[in-house]
Amino acid sequence: MKRLLVVFLVTLLLASCGNTNQGELVGVRKTSKPFYQPDPYGMVFVPMGSYTMGVGGQDITSSQLAQPKTISVSSFYMDETEITNNEYREFVYWVRDSIARTILGEVRPDVYLISENEKTGEVYDPPYLNWDEKIEWNSTEQDVRDALADMFIPEHERFFGRKEIDTRKLFYEYYWIDLQAASRKEFGNDADYQNAGLANRPQGLKDRSVYVKKEKINVYPDTLSWIHDYSYSFNDPLTEKYFWHSAYDHYPVVGVNWNQARAFCIWRTEKLNNYLKSQKEEITLSEFRLPTEAEWEWAARGGNHLNPYPWGGPYTRNERGCFLANFKPIRGNYIADGGLTTLIVGHYPPNDWGLYDMAGNVAEWTNSAFDPLTYNMTWDMNPNYTYNAKESDPPVMKRKVIRGGSWKDISHYLEVTARSYEYQDTAKCYIGFRCVQPYLGRNKGDNPSKASRVYN
Repeated sequence: MKRLLVVFLVTLLLASCGNTNQGELVGVRKTSKPFYQPDPYGMVFVPMGSYTMGVGGQDITSSQLAQPKTISVSSFYMDETEITNNEYREFVYWVRDSIARTILGEVRPDVYLISENEKTGEVYDPPYLNWDEKIEWNSTEQDVRDALADMFIPEHERFFGRKEIDTRKLFYEYYWIDLQAASRKEFGNDADYQNAGLANRPQGLKDRSVYVKKEKINVYPDTLSWIHDYSYSFNDPLTEKYFWHSAYDHYPVVGVNWNQARAFCIWRTEKLNNYLKSQKEEITLSEFRLPTEAEWEWAARGGNHLNPYPWGGPYTRNERGCFLANFKPIRGNYIADGGLTTLIVGHYPPNDWGLYDMAGNVAEWTNSAFDPLTYNMTWDMNPNYTYNAKESDPPVMKRKVIRGGSWKDISHYLEVTARSYEYQDTAKCYIGFRCVQPYLGRNKGDNPSKASRVYN
């Protein structure tokens, strides 16, 4: 009798632990709690919305070329300030240290490389860099000194014999997927597919590396931009100190071209998602990237649909007569607004969404390619005109939209509708950037478990 009772209880237990969907459609994922995207550090939430995108009344020529139109954008996060020298310096230091650890891994693999999981015995191929091991830049060990020698400026190029890192060798190698080409189902010239010109060709590829792009770029800012952007102007101290000196830690980084800004976004994404993996998180978050032109304008408006400036308008001064941004307010009088060139980020009040310096200080790179007729050719939902220009392309194909105006611009360029461009492979002392991260879902505040009448 006891044996029968035990068998019955075991059978009941197994039945309770088994699949009880009775053949019905229930999905594969069973979550105990809804997913809420965490607020990224230093970023503010910009809700989805709709607005009329277009040039302002002062730019008569552009208004004739690009007719304003109503567009809608999805929710996203945006950096509350421009990326600072100190923040970009973290990227440069990471590249420097990763190169050094890779070099040292060849002479001391047991120290600077992790080839096996000590707990599980899993073998890593290729091995990981050991970031816990300190780099002995001035090591007394000859093999270490010899290995790191190429990272320093050659002796005949040194200034007062100073042993300094050769910034010309700070290259970051990264990957990105050309989704635009993938959506068009474009294959490489060396790929052999029948009916490759048909629009209905299959999506499946034998080798998707056709769409995986590998880039390698030097990450150090062009500090000489302070000199070559302005002839007969004494900006030598800024060239020598602006990027690396602690006095400018919280000033916006400049001298960064569009390619470097994009590389920074990719590195930032990998930095966050690698951390989440190390914490045994099952999820990864959306990529950091440059904002589209439409996202940037929507964020700059701060919910003020008709006003010309991020703070409202129509004036560039407040009620006390103080200027509300860092720009060129009076001919030759750069200091009338409180600054000469760039200023520490967040010096002026934010717009209604908590974003600082959406006008003035430095102009900002966007993800979008520039064309005078952009508004006429893009869709009205999350519009974005893009072109992945190659080095061999003519300069006109390398134009990227910049927004917001800078410390050297007149008030017109501070307007939320004003648009300009610069070439993606050029760096200027008046252009910086900030990142966005798409919001996963409809809008912040939604409860996924209560937002539907079905999934409760």
